[in-house]
Amino acid sequence: MSKLSLLDLGFFIAETEASPKHVGGLLIFKRPAKSSAAFAKNLYEEYLTATEVKPPFNRTIDFSFNPMPSWEDAARVDLSQHVFFHKLPKGQNDRKALYDFVARLHTPMLDRSRPLWAVHVIDGLDDGRFALYQKMHHAYADGVTMARWTAEGLSESADSDVLTPVWTLKHGGHGGKRAKANQELLQSTLKEVAGNGRRVLGIGRLAAMLFLESVNLTKNAIALPFVSSAKTPLTGQVTPGRQLATARVSMARVNAIRASTRSTLNHIALTCLDGALRRYLQDQGVELRRPITIQMPVNLRKEGERTAGNKIGIIQVELSPPTDDPYVRLRNIGYSLRNVRTMVDSVAPEAIESYTIITGLVAQIAETLKMSNKMPPMGNTLVSNVPGPKDFLYLKGARMEEMHPISTLPPSNLLNITLFSYAGDLFFGLIATDELPHLEKLGEYVAEAFTELEVSVRDARA
Repeated sequence: MSKLSLLDLGFFIAETEASPKHVGGLLIFKRPAKSSAAFAKNLYEEYLTATEVKPPFNRTIDFSFNPMPSWEDAARVDLSQHVFFHKLPKGQNDRKALYDFVARLHTPMLDRSRPLWAVHVIDGLDDGRFALYQKMHHAYADGVTMARWTAEGLSESADSDVLTPVWTLKHGGHGGKRAKANQELLQSTLKEVAGNGRRVLGIGRLAAMLFLESVNLTKNAIALPFVSSAKTPLTGQVTPGRQLATARVSMARVNAIRASTRSTLNHIALTCLDGALRRYLQDQGVELRRPITIQMPVNLRKEGERTAGNKIGIIQVELSPPTDDPYVRLRNIGYSLRNVRTMVDSVAPEAIESYTIITGLVAQIAETLKMSNKMPPMGNTLVSNVPGPKDFLYLKGARMEEMHPISTLPPSNLLNITLFSYAGDLFFGLIATDELPHLEKLGEYVAEAFTELEVSVRDARA
């Protein structure tokens, strides 16, 4: 038995049928040369034989008879309830059909009576391709950890025929052995005392920064929550039903802009998203006169830390004031992000975590009371960046060509965007409610905004 952290518990408290709190990934593979057309079906059947399920994939959540919910080991995990096979019919197996099908799989909550994960093998794609859609509850782990677990379940070599399902691997988990219980309790207590001290000091420092920002004595140290433009199609009461769209940009093109402008990947990606979002909103008749505010998760783990669960904070970041020049937009966003990075580095991680819990609680109360359409949101959308493997990975010789992240929706946000870098490409995963119109156009605008940025940078350097 292991207790949840407050942040992990928050994902359960916030979860509803309209807003489930699992995250997922769509992995698209090319079958090995000369492989059978039944490759994906055989893979599914082999998955069902991998019955040695390791933590946290054997854990269920227990809300009974405890002041604090805890993780419990399941006596048995029935893989037929977690691993599924589908085959898309001919004529309904193109990219749009795949995205629509995965969006439907992503919509329902996971069953809390069982371990909170699922893997779907999807066959029937064009040109010898198949896909895996996997999802797990956000209380299991954050996005960075999930990406690492996914990579650990794949091979770096096309010649490897070994199958290592992600649920059979030993991951950093919740709790330890009985022999170490007293030692761990003492260490935990000491850490908690020290952490609470840093938390109080950090919250004081963060509050001072927010105050200075609110009276315009600083600029972009951190954007204020609940002050972004409320009347846009991107925000409101989260409703059931999901849709998925993606965009893809070559990392070679990203790196060329990085080298010529001394920018980071985040600067460039957010510049493209800023331009694409503004164009998308203009299509909907919305012209913002102030910067778009995003919610941005920040990793609070120390370098080398590989624990499970969630260790992230979410802060608000202003993008660029309105401009028609993508290069100016890049410079504005770079300035804003550098200030935010300085702020995050100067505050204890415990304070950022507390800030995340407090602001998230306010937004969650508004959503629970169905007031999200009336109350200003924390930000216009949430954007996260998850680094992935630099080289191609393989599954029994099948090369993984694409990996698209599919996240959850925070309170009052009808759109969530996740960046994922993999094997020379930067993928943009866009998940939204069914109410958001023409999501696929936003994906197209991201790619077009990148081309516009390339031209603007070239002209500025000429």
